[in-house]
Amino acid sequence: MDKILKLKLFRLLSESSLKVTNEEMQNAYGCFMEQVRAISQSEQNYSETFRILNITRIELVFIESLYQYGQGEKCA
Repeated sequence: MDKILKLKLFRLLSESSLKVTNEEMQNAYGCFMEQVRAISQSEQNYSETFRILNITRIELVFIESLYQYGQGEKCA
Protein backbone atom coordinates (compact mmCIF):
# COMPACT_ATOMS: atom_id res chain seq x y z
CA MET A 1 0.00 0.00 0.00
CA ASP A 2 2.75 2.43 0.89
CA LYS A 3 4.23 1.75 -2.52
CA ILE A 4 1.26 3.47 -4.19
CA LEU A 5 1.06 6.41 -1.78
CA LYS A 6 4.77 7.15 -2.20
CA LEU A 7 4.48 7.50 -5.97
CA LYS A 8 5.38 10.78 -7.60
CA LEU A 9 1.75 11.43 -8.57
CA PHE A 10 0.69 11.96 -4.95
CA ARG A 11 3.61 14.30 -4.30
CA LEU A 12 2.80 16.36 -7.39
CA LEU A 13 -0.86 16.59 -6.43
CA SER A 14 -0.33 17.43 -2.78
CA GLU A 15 2.49 20.00 -2.99
CA SER A 16 0.99 23.23 -4.26
CA SER A 17 4.34 25.02 -4.47
CA LEU A 18 5.58 22.79 -7.30
CA LYS A 19 5.37 23.93 -10.89
CA VAL A 20 4.34 20.82 -12.79
CA THR A 21 4.37 20.35 -16.53
CA ASN A 22 1.75 18.33 -18.38
CA GLU A 23 4.43 15.83 -19.37
CA GLU A 24 5.50 15.31 -15.74
CA MET A 25 1.90 14.78 -14.66
CA GLN A 26 1.24 12.35 -17.53
CA ASN A 27 4.36 10.33 -16.65
CA ALA A 28 3.46 10.26 -12.95
CA TYR A 29 -0.11 9.20 -13.76
CA GLY A 30 1.20 6.46 -16.07
CA CYS A 31 3.39 5.08 -13.26
CA PHE A 32 0.43 5.25 -10.88
CA MET A 33 -1.78 3.28 -13.25
CA GLU A 34 0.94 0.66 -13.77
CA GLN A 35 1.15 0.14 -10.01
CA VAL A 36 -2.65 -0.13 -9.70
CA ARG A 37 -2.71 -2.69 -12.54
CA ALA A 38 0.13 -4.67 -10.97
CA ILE A 39 -1.60 -4.79 -7.59
CA SER A 40 -4.93 -5.70 -9.13
CA GLN A 41 -3.41 -8.58 -11.07
CA SER A 42 -0.97 -9.88 -8.47
CA GLU A 43 -3.15 -10.05 -5.38
CA GLN A 44 -4.98 -13.34 -4.97
CA ASN A 45 -6.80 -12.03 -1.92
CA TYR A 46 -9.59 -9.84 -3.26
CA SER A 47 -10.29 -8.24 0.11
CA GLU A 48 -6.66 -7.05 0.26
CA THR A 49 -6.89 -5.65 -3.28
CA PHE A 50 -10.13 -3.89 -2.37
CA ARG A 51 -8.55 -2.44 0.79
CA ILE A 52 -5.53 -1.09 -1.10
CA LEU A 53 -7.64 0.47 -3.84
CA ASN A 54 -10.11 1.92 -1.34
CA ILE A 55 -7.33 3.57 0.68
CA THR A 56 -5.91 4.96 -2.56
CA ARG A 57 -9.35 6.41 -3.41
CA ILE A 58 -9.60 7.97 0.04
CA GLU A 59 -6.18 9.59 -0.40
CA LEU A 60 -7.20 11.02 -3.78
CA VAL A 61 -10.44 12.43 -2.34
CA PHE A 62 -8.44 14.03 0.48
CA ILE A 63 -6.04 15.66 -1.99
CA GLU A 64 -9.03 16.89 -4.00
CA SER A 65 -10.52 18.49 -0.88
CA LEU A 66 -7.21 20.24 -0.16
CA TYR A 67 -7.23 21.66 -3.67
CA GLN A 68 -10.83 22.88 -3.33
CA TYR A 69 -10.06 24.43 0.04
CA GLY A 70 -7.09 26.26 -1.47
CA GLN A 71 -9.30 27.61 -4.24
CA GLY A 72 -11.83 29.05 -1.80
CA GLU A 73 -14.51 26.47 -2.54
CA LYS A 74 -16.56 24.73 0.10
CA CYS A 75 -15.31 21.39 1.35
CA ALA A 76 -17.72 18.48 1.41
